[in-house]
Amino acid sequence: MNWWSQIPYKISPYLFQINGFGIRYYSLMYILAFVTFYFLIKYRIRTEKLDININLMDDFIIWAAMGVLLGGRFGYVLFYDFKYYILHPLNILLPFDFYNGFAFTGISGMSYHGGLIGVVVAVYFFCKKNKLLFWEFSDLLCPVVPLGYTFGRLGNFFNSELFGKATTLPWGMVFPTDQTHTLRHPSQLYEAFFEGIVLFVILWAIRRKKVFKHRMFALYLIGYGFIRFFIEFVRKPDDHLNYVWSGFTMGQILCFFMVLTGFFLFIKIKPKKNFGSQTRQKGVKKT
Repeated sequence: MNWWSQIPYKISPYLFQINGFGIRYYSLMYILAFVTFYFLIKYRIRTEKLDININLMDDFIIWAAMGVLLGGRFGYVLFYDFKYYILHPLNILLPFDFYNGFAFTGISGMSYHGGLIGVVVAVYFFCKKNKLLFWEFSDLLCPVVPLGYTFGRLGNFFNSELFGKATTLPWGMVFPTDQTHTLRHPSQLYEAFFEGIVLFVILWAIRRKKVFKHRMFALYLIGYGFIRFFIEFVRKPDDHLNYVWSGFTMGQILCFFMVLTGFFLFIKIKPKKNFGSQTRQKGVKKT
């Protein structure tokens, strides 16, 4: 095995540890994702002269974080381990095991698709509260989202989790959490690059095209769902689920419906003019 294949062994999942307490890179990646998202959204509002109150983003980042965390957690429970959590409901949100004595276990298990649903719900109610148009606000957010997602997958890589299937390709890696110690696809890096950086570049490049106005959310669903569907072919399925239907993973099934929803919205929604028209009716200005 070459130096490349051993990289996961050389990376500690912890940024630092003191007396048994430590901060994981995974947590840091979540923070970097939200910070990147926050400043890029503000950058867009300032430089593109979008007619929306820039100060609303200070509130929205909290709404978005809650949507990601709650949606991601409940999505994991619903899509990936429902049988367990229906019998252990306290473990859904509490980091303790009350069913085998009492022990701190932490909270593990987040679903991207659940997080997406959580954010969509948060955006809907945020727009309703602040009299913003949902599709216009989505146009602002969606080109930025993939770059934040890149950090999440890097966090998975640092944790040596969600790795790929066995491979003989020269860029395969051995992960310390894999008991078989075989070369595997670094599928976290594939996802970070294609679902994150590549999708970000595409959506960012077309964000001002009139034909895509009010359709950025649809394009995001299509782009992410399409890329993730094919990367799942080299990603190791969850041990407790394996393949859920006809050789397809749960992630692929959810992505299939993502793409269908994206095409439906793209066809249904027609481009319109005037970003933030309802905001102007409130007399809110950029600051």
